[in-house]
Amino acid sequence: MGVRQIFSFPNPVNETSARLVATGVVAQAVAFLIFREGWLLVPLVFGFAARVLTGPTLSPLGQFSTRVATPFVERRFGIESRRVPGPPKRFAQMVGLAFSGAAAIGWVTGATWATYGLLAGLVVAASLEAVLAICLGCIAYSAIWGCDDCDDISERLSQAVLRARVAVPADPVTTGDRVPTH
Repeated sequence: MGVRQIFSFPNPVNETSARLVATGVVAQAVAFLIFREGWLLVPLVFGFAARVLTGPTLSPLGQFSTRVATPFVERRFGIESRRVPGPPKRFAQMVGLAFSGAAAIGWVTGATWATYGLLAGLVVAASLEAVLAICLGCIAYSAIWGCDDCDDISERLSQAVLRARVAVPADPVTTGDRVPTH
């Protein structure tokens, strides 16, 4: 693999992989907010830096998501992944790097409340991506540089709501439906 290949970002990006990476980011940031151990910021910041520079190539979370978690989730749940533009996702990773890097600097310099605030914002943004496929970094990218696929999130939001309804089966007791007896 050449240097040019290592320092490239995929385009298009598998949206399932992006959402799984966001889930991992949420887990890492929440772990820091719970345990408040500075070393937990190291893999968070490194992961964002690696993904900005190389996409999933040098990111342990990116590798796990693309090689293990995404194929499993797609097979298990019969999900057909949507391909989304890479540049907005790379920009979103840069924003994540800025937030996590500033949080780490805040932690080292004793500005703990700044650290908590930055990571709380990161958790909100990554949760929106992970749960609803709403990428705030992609929305910002679209506002700054334009992106046809990023301009209208209403279709994606309605699909996320439909998926949530399908994923949670109706309770026959509360809906009044008859429960089949065998």
